[in-house]
Amino acid sequence: MAEPRAQGDFVPERRMLIDGELVESSSGAEFDNLNPATEQVLGQAADGTKEDMGRAIASGRRAFDESDWATNHSLRKRCLEQLQEAVESEREQLRAELVAEAGAPVAVTYMAQLEWPLADAFSWPAKMIDKFPWERQLPDGELLGMTSKRVVRKEPVGLVGAIVPWNFPFEVTANKLGPILAMGNTVVLKPAPDTPWNATRLGRLITEKTDIPPGVVNVVTSSDHLVGEELTLDPRVDMISFTGSTATGKRIMARGAATLKKVFLELGGKSAMVVCDDADLAAVLPTAAAGVCMHAGQGCALQTRVLLPRSRYDEGVEILTAVMKSIPYGDPTDPTVLSGPQISAVQRDRVQGHIDRAVEQGARLVLGGGRPAHLPKGYFIEPTLFADVDNSMSIAQEEVFGPVLAVIAYEDDDDAVRIANDSAYGLSGGVFSASHDRAMAIASRIRTGSVGVNGGLWYGADSPYGGYKASGIGRQNGIEGLEQYSETKALGWPA
Repeated sequence: MAEPRAQGDFVPERRMLIDGELVESSSGAEFDNLNPATEQVLGQAADGTKEDMGRAIASGRRAFDESDWATNHSLRKRCLEQLQEAVESEREQLRAELVAEAGAPVAVTYMAQLEWPLADAFSWPAKMIDKFPWERQLPDGELLGMTSKRVVRKEPVGLVGAIVPWNFPFEVTANKLGPILAMGNTVVLKPAPDTPWNATRLGRLITEKTDIPPGVVNVVTSSDHLVGEELTLDPRVDMISFTGSTATGKRIMARGAATLKKVFLELGGKSAMVVCDDADLAAVLPTAAAGVCMHAGQGCALQTRVLLPRSRYDEGVEILTAVMKSIPYGDPTDPTVLSGPQISAVQRDRVQGHIDRAVEQGARLVLGGGRPAHLPKGYFIEPTLFADVDNSMSIAQEEVFGPVLAVIAYEDDDDAVRIANDSAYGLSGGVFSASHDRAMAIASRIRTGSVGVNGGLWYGADSPYGGYKASGIGRQNGIEGLEQYSETKALGWPA
């Protein structure tokens, strides 16, 4: 087959990475990669099979069991530093690629879509290889008339299956690969079929510009989700690291139970922004409107419920209406645009279904609510605002994953905390008050994995990310994320 051709400002890689080689699918098949803003075919990616996944798993297993990757700290550090440099060398191609295949507004690539993870997702874990507490001493033990020396060691889990979503594909992939590799594991990466190229690009860079040994990283693309499910079923895989929907996370847990796999699950969210009665609404609420529309609302940690004090409710809805009317949306290549397309027709229709149900259940549609007439091509939904929402409504309980904001009234701080916690999810949230102490007190009562207080940002490779309840199990990033990709061994010997 011909080599990949240039697509605008980038050259895609359509081949998979298995056992150190860039390969086609064993079936020879490919699948189309669509631009969600234009509905046009960008090109193709290898349509991997279960046999391809089996080869990748065997390769990762062999690399872990038979090479020194798990124990060679200096090699791992050097390889992660090389990967950081390699990705930086193709930063602008990767940016254009993410805009094209994910429909990410170019402005969002200067935030969490690209620049934020690129800053430290590989470099921070690389530095931590020298700093991580791989071993700690325990006091001597006295049992059975014998004195024993005792230590606790951290060792890699083994082969990790990493399954990545389509909304922030490079961000999630980088924040999985960095800790997985730093801790000495091998990995099979399965990107979402909607956004395969950023992962295959990483595969090519690994082969061309790093010393990562064959089999340590494998990348298998496929249009068939059941190919990815092989990772959860195969006993050679020690752990699954999954980011995506709660429904899929439950399925992964169930499938992995047969072999008692470790799991990390970062799942859905329905995060609340609590705005106190002493907050500056004119300063605070524009961030709510912009946040829920960023990347067309396709972010699990976005604050999609705004809780306003009843005494200032009408004032707040008026401000939100004015701001959301002015949110620029449409062509993601336009640097002024904040809200691009949904990733697919299926996702657009799913968001529309949530909107229609909210109207049926009595929420007041203030703005938006459908497909924009001036954008006949592309999977677009208008920025949409609902007021007079009761927290029992579907629009307040279900993850929409679209540019849809629900505004809910509350009576006092206790009521705001109750509403915020009245959710199956517990991923993130925000609190705004003129009093730092008041805001911190409310934040401490909200049962979520992260809370931004008065606009503060917790994001970073050194900051653990994950959720309570149906938002997942475990944490990605931070010391907690490194520990997650390790096993713990206690050793004792006669003193």
